[in-house]
Amino acid sequence: MRFVVRVFTSLAGLIAMAAGVLLIVEVVGAWARPDSGGVLVPWPAARPVLARVTWHEPPVLGIAAGCALIGLVLLVISLLAGRRVVRLLDPAPEVTVTTDPRSLARLVGHRVRAEDGVAGAVVTAHRKRVRVKVTGRFRAVGDLRDRAAATASAAVGGLPLQRGPRVSVSVSPAKER
Repeated sequence: MRFVVRVFTSLAGLIAMAAGVLLIVEVVGAWARPDSGGVLVPWPAARPVLARVTWHEPPVLGIAAGCALIGLVLLVISLLAGRRVVRLLDPAPEVTVTTDPRSLARLVGHRVRAEDGVAGAVVTAHRKRVRVKVTGRFRAVGDLRDRAAATASAAVGGLPLQRGPRVSVSVSPAKER
């Protein structure tokens, strides 16, 4: 989500910068040569066309609707782009303690990968859910799922979280070579 926000804000910044440069060029051109029509935009040719356009014309309404839609999309993206954090128990009333989901996933992943018979593990963590995908070293997984689930639950349970996320574990056997 951060990538989308960065792209949209960069594009909005470039558009605003281009409009500002255009405005500066036109103002300086109007000061330097007051009788000319404009430096980059042909204002005398555009004035009669713009004078005939009313607020109820379809192009004007379409442009207004497009601007409103773009504004709404940017507003929704900015509301959804907040920093994702996992809240921990506060040690004091004036202190707030958080961690990011990546750190939680890293902690659970290290503990699960230390188990016997685990070749690898992919962990994704969110505020409400921790998902662990374990790959076994052998084709027979046996009780690997139970051990990995217990280890992941113990790793999450050992943290002072305000709300413990749900832990789900899936195990796949080693691929045949």
